[in-house]
Amino acid sequence: MKVKRLRESAVIPTYAKQFDSGFDLVAAEDVVIAPGETKLVPTGLAFEIPEGYEIQVRPRSGMTLKTRLRVQFGTVDAGYRGDVGIIVDNISRDNWSNAARLINNSYAYETLDECIPGSYLIKTGDRIAQGVIAAVEHTTFEEVDDLNETERGTNGYGSTGI
Repeated sequence: MKVKRLRESAVIPTYAKQFDSGFDLVAAEDVVIAPGETKLVPTGLAFEIPEGYEIQVRPRSGMTLKTRLRVQFGTVDAGYRGDVGIIVDNISRDNWSNAARLINNSYAYETLDECIPGSYLIKTGDRIAQGVIAAVEHTTFEEVDDLNETERGTNGYGSTGI
């Protein structure tokens, strides 16, 4: 797949291990995310995705487990040629510390201009998400007055238990 570096700090994607389904997406600039904030973290990359495919942006499990940062699932369509950004939420409500945290959980008083408790600093070069190439199926939609009956019917949202 063709990829264009839009910033000098951008990192061309690679797969960490031979059989990985996802390739690393890396931050192209420093971004501070305070508690309750959502930020767009640029990768500095544009892709020429083949027709019939998409890039699915997914969280990295380690970051989700070890921090209060949540990468939002996203889709990069085949026709998009701009900077691929990663949407990241800081769900922290933690105000016990006066230090802002790096994504590796170390403290960084000297790194941030303003140390808002529970803030995270994503640094240029940090692996923040993963991309997965997926085939896209298209369909034709037909408006109808009725749908066929099923055992489940309209039961959803926890209807099979918790």
